[in-house]
Amino acid sequence: QMPIFLALYYMLMGSVELRHAPFILWIQDLSAQDPYYILPLLMGVTMFIIQKLSPTAVTDPMQQKIMTFMPVVFTVFFLWFPSGLVLYYIVSNLVTIIQQQLIYRGLE
Repeated sequence: QMPIFLALYYMLMGSVELRHAPFILWIQDLSAQDPYYILPLLMGVTMFIIQKLSPTAVTDPMQQKIMTFMPVVFTVFFLWFPSGLVLYYIVSNLVTIIQQQLIYRGLE
């Protein structure tokens, strides 16, 4: 997923066609950061949900603490990223949540 992330980042930062092109609601520019920080917060919430849905196989307490703070750290990082990139991560996280729910439902 990292190559896609980097490619999207550079594409969104350099794309002239996306500048000031309205998207939906408050997002007026996919190449600019979210002015109200709604998308980064949604991304943090979806990361937190994924973390809670995933089984914990980590036994090291230090690793557990690090994993607990990952959604917070990513949310802070994503505050300054282009809206299109944050939107990509939100959609990816939502697909992961739905996929996990379907798999767990099938196991029961």
